[in-house]
Amino acid sequence: MAESGASMRFTRDKPLPKDRLQELRWDGWGYNDSGFTVNDSLEIEFTGQRYPVSGVLPYLKEFIRDKLGIDITEKLPPSRQFDASLVPEPVRCEEFHRELELSAIPWSDSPSDRLFRGHGHCLHEIAELRLRSGTLHRVPDLVVWPGCHADAVSLVAMATRHSDSMCLIPFGGGTAVSGAVQCPESERRCIVAVDTTQMRRVLWVDRPNLLVRAESGITGQDLEAELSKLGLCTGHEPDSLEFSTLGGWVATRASGMKKNLYGNIEDLVVHLRCVTPRGVVEKACLGPRMSAGPDVYQYILGSEGTLGLVTEVVLKVRPLPPCRRYASFLFPTFAAGVGFLREVALRRCPPASIRLMDNLQFQFGMSLKQPVGFYRGLKNSFLRFYITKLRGFEPTEMCLCTALFEGEQEEVTQHEEKLNVIAKEFGAVIGGEENGYRGYLLTFVIAYIRDLALDFNVMGESFETSVPWDRVIDLCRNVKQRIGHESASLGVQGTPFVTCRVTQTYDGGACIYFYLGFRGDGLTDPVATFQNVESSARDEILANGGSLSHHHGIGKLRQRWLPRFISEPGIGMVNSVKEYIDPGNVFASGNLYQNPESLPKSKL
Repeated sequence: MAESGASMRFTRDKPLPKDRLQELRWDGWGYNDSGFTVNDSLEIEFTGQRYPVSGVLPYLKEFIRDKLGIDITEKLPPSRQFDASLVPEPVRCEEFHRELELSAIPWSDSPSDRLFRGHGHCLHEIAELRLRSGTLHRVPDLVVWPGCHADAVSLVAMATRHSDSMCLIPFGGGTAVSGAVQCPESERRCIVAVDTTQMRRVLWVDRPNLLVRAESGITGQDLEAELSKLGLCTGHEPDSLEFSTLGGWVATRASGMKKNLYGNIEDLVVHLRCVTPRGVVEKACLGPRMSAGPDVYQYILGSEGTLGLVTEVVLKVRPLPPCRRYASFLFPTFAAGVGFLREVALRRCPPASIRLMDNLQFQFGMSLKQPVGFYRGLKNSFLRFYITKLRGFEPTEMCLCTALFEGEQEEVTQHEEKLNVIAKEFGAVIGGEENGYRGYLLTFVIAYIRDLALDFNVMGESFETSVPWDRVIDLCRNVKQRIGHESASLGVQGTPFVTCRVTQTYDGGACIYFYLGFRGDGLTDPVATFQNVESSARDEILANGGSLSHHHGIGKLRQRWLPRFISEPGIGMVNSVKEYIDPGNVFASGNLYQNPESLPKSKL
């Protein structure tokens, strides 16, 4: 599985269209031609040819029956069609409309365009589309597509003049799982969704200084494809790489799977332009480091669309690695795997990506495999015998760690050999390249599973945190136990599906990513029950020393914990920046702030 050149290729060979329904699902994740479905033979299959998983998945059928009690032969879920009549009538701001008509900025008030820009991918947002019983809640009244920085400046100026009767909410890839792009229901002004995806050019590449300047609406996949033509890459690969945008990464302080080698987004950003009601925020040079008071870019990074519209970003780039190699390590227990990750961090030798799945997630990954031929099946049987009988690994305890190495051929070989030695110190069996390759790339497939789950009334969501090393094991155990107790007390039937993986590592700790799901049968409001269970899990995370979020951001979903997490004076500092830079609350997503309705709405 050793490769050279760019990372995983997807089959999309052109940018996403303005009419997202041409290519993407309106009520779920990803492409129309890809996803888990129940076919006419009552088998689960993954459709399309974009991903390393495709075709019938018999083991997945068994897995969800055993773990969630779902029998897919009981019923086939009904098909859903987009119904424009369910989208509320738009609120209009006539003065803004007149100015917009005189500009060259494209716009639309069609129900499908408005609906698509009115939600992200939280459970409650997708469930409203799939399980709805009436008119949908607040959605944008208008969608606009600025084509460049100058368009954005003009648009924000117009909105600032008419802030008594209109506001803006930036929209990129729409992949948020924090409620960040959801329209505040209390907002009575005309809400204009600013879709940045037509600002998608690579403006220049500075090869001597290894920099790229790109517009904020370019998706990660398209940015990497353009850079790879020049033998370069940013190396920033979040799970949402196919759809999330450069501006969205900045707005949420995003993290990528290969951050060990390339850094998180705050490590990559050298320069940016952000259009606010007060003007354009940007620095006067591209120096690699500055000591000029507080870093104003840190106000923009993580601002979640509340201060302005990011239009252009300068990032660090690197030459494409000559060699890319995957690896995997099978550990007898999750604790042994965590110990290995900690040791790798202690010795300062992490590969580009290293991740550890708990046992349940390992079982889920194995269920996505397809049946193999006789000789390969014989080999697999021998390996199972070796691992479980000769090495004594318990099938219900063992865990898989996957790794990705990038660099020069010799460097990669030496790096892998070093990790093999450390892994064996913690009782690991070397799992080989194929499992590492599948484990890395299946990240892009797992996002589709919730849509199938919702078809069978299973509520599901992911959430994450970061925590010091000495609390990783306790936090994982305690959060799982808290979810079990809370679910039972709220009347959830059966055992909740709770699994976790360690996805990013640091010298002082790690990011832990949870998946939670349970059946909604017998519950009056399954979505509300799920939100209560997830909230209790977040309380437990904070009680165990975890962060409010590692990379998903705050949005509206985690807003109520923010004062507790950054302190009341911290909230005051954040609010004071908002009140100065946007006194008319032009950028009215309502994210971050404890009480966004209290912010002033007077004009400049």
